[in-house]
Amino acid sequence: MKTAVENTTLSSFRQTALALFSSKGFPKNHEEEWRYTNLSTLDKKTFKSNSSAETINETLLKTQMLENTWVMVFIDGHFSKKYSNLTPLDNGLILTSIEELLKTNPDKITPYLGKAVSHKEHNFIAYNSAYFTDGFFIELAPHTITSKAIQIIHYAASPESLSATRNIIVANNASKLEVIETFIGESNSLTAAVNEIFLDENATLTLYKRQSESQNAYHFGGSYCKQKAHSIFNHHNFAFGGLIARNDIHTDLETASECSFNGLYLAENRQHIDNHTRINHNKPQGISRELYKGILKNRARGVFQGRVLVVEDAQKTDSAMNNRNLLLSNKAEVDTKPQLEIYADDVKCAHGVTIGQLDEKAIFYLQSRGLSIETAKEILTAAFANEMIEKVAFKPLKKQLHLHANVPS
Repeated sequence: MKTAVENTTLSSFRQTALALFSSKGFPKNHEEEWRYTNLSTLDKKTFKSNSSAETINETLLKTQMLENTWVMVFIDGHFSKKYSNLTPLDNGLILTSIEELLKTNPDKITPYLGKAVSHKEHNFIAYNSAYFTDGFFIELAPHTITSKAIQIIHYAASPESLSATRNIIVANNASKLEVIETFIGESNSLTAAVNEIFLDENATLTLYKRQSESQNAYHFGGSYCKQKAHSIFNHHNFAFGGLIARNDIHTDLETASECSFNGLYLAENRQHIDNHTRINHNKPQGISRELYKGILKNRARGVFQGRVLVVEDAQKTDSAMNNRNLLLSNKAEVDTKPQLEIYADDVKCAHGVTIGQLDEKAIFYLQSRGLSIETAKEILTAAFANEMIEKVAFKPLKKQLHLHANVPS
């Protein structure tokens, strides 16, 4: 679906993506990157883009808004000025919607669109490129540190709605910011959100994502980052909602740049949550750290595919990746596939995986102190999740996560 104002470059961008998506459809699980996630049910469903939702739950929306933030709200993939709070912005900060930029300065978008991720990455990217209706654009001037965090709320309000956004974050030299993406919804919707991120030298971005849409919803969210020398990218991913949810987090590191990927996924009933990360060390002295934890119960299924690539020129790379999973049911399932691909010889790289159930000795110990078996299990599960929540530096979000995950603060 095209917006009202589009330049020639953007129209061509959409047409190319649409042709690619039309030829293959949604990704198939015979593709290696999607082998654990079956999207065939999407071929039997119809989702529509709504320019304005008939009704929304204002109470729900307001409870999601965090203190000390600028807030942008997107309802069914469209920016809502009514529910947003963007004033006054700091000097050196541009924070606006893609639709607004297309009306006022469309050439501002084209230098970045499709530069962090290609249509050919997989067909969900092509789908988003062809059908996105809006999105957010953030640019921070050199040597600027924002006085507040930026919260983006994506609210899937209408039944069978398509919320497709294409988002761009540009942090120029030595700038620093925090962005919190919140995905909520109460319907059987489809969300397709793609972030393209560009970090200049010495820039720092901390990006939080909390996805807690309906358990009847479908979600695809991807963040793709290009890091220049000495930049820092911190990503915290909390996946709680969706019938089928897929999270892609990819980054390309240059000389002495750093990234940290942290994730917590909680799934129950028949939820399926797939986390796919990729860290490309392209230059020397890069540092990457990754820790993902999953808690799965009932018939839920979790997936973790983490890949670290160290090219021949990336000497002195220091990388560590770990995936830990807690199964609370004999019918829960997790597929985990950590990968190290190393072509340099002077590196420090490691990865690890654990899959298990609650420690029976720890449960017995807590019972011996007078706790019921149910309470003992809840305490141990909360402690397992709490490590990831405690990594969140932004206190209003940390408090919200404690409440959502039922972890005592």
